[in-house]
Parts: sequence; C-alpha cells; structure tokens
Amino acid sequence: MDRLGSTPPRTPGELKQEILRVYNAVNQGIAGVGVSRQRVDLLDDRILILAQHQRVKALATLDPAHRDITRNVDVALLDEGKRRLAQELTDRIGLPVRVVLKDYDPNTEIAATVVVLDAPLVLTESRRPQ
Repeated sequence: MDRLGSTPPRTPGELKQEILRVYNAVNQGIAGVGVSRQRVDLLDDRILILAQHQRVKALATLDPAHRDITRNVDVALLDEGKRRLAQELTDRIGLPVRVVLKDYDPNTEIAATVVVLDAPLVLTESRRPQ
C-alpha cells in the first residue's frame, strides 16, 4: 500500500501470484500443509479461488462414522480460514476486503473461495519484456 492507503496498480499475473502465496500460507497455518493445486480468477471487485486441499488426516479418519462432528470442525476451520485470509489479503497485499465466502467438499477435497472487495481491482496491462 502507498502512504495514501491505496494499492499500487499491478498486472493481473502479479496480483494472482501474490494471492496464491497468501492463500497457501493461510492454509499451511491452519492445516499444517499447503494446497496441492490452486487457481485464481480476477473479476472486477471479486476474486475467485479454486483449490485442491489435503484433508486433515484426523478428520478424514473420523468422517465415515462421525460426519456430524467432522462437519462442525470443518465449519470452524472454514470460518478461521476466512478470517485469516481476509486479514492477510488486507495486511500483506492491501486489498480492500469486504467479505470472504468459502465452501469445502471433503469428498473431493476441493474448496471454492470468493473474496468480495469494497472497490474494483486496479490493474495494469501485462508487462512485456523489452
């Protein structure tokens, strides 16, 4: 962020890479392991992240017999992940995050995250080598 509190323009590719690093770091902090695949799409004032996660081993073990319990833990982990992601995107990248919405399917281990911003993204054209 600059001294006026706004984010400097960056290319879409640069911003996507920053978002991927933050998203992976947040997941490492919560689950102890990063995601195995992730993709970011930038859509005006929204960011869409699709990621292949690795299920927390203890939860995967309990799922067949105790899905009611693991569902509650999943929701708690999702809530904490959304809180941390919003904070990190604001602090480390300077994005004006309004809300983070996230869902996770334990069977496929795929998560979809939508970050809604207070303002549209300010991006520059892709830089070309000279």
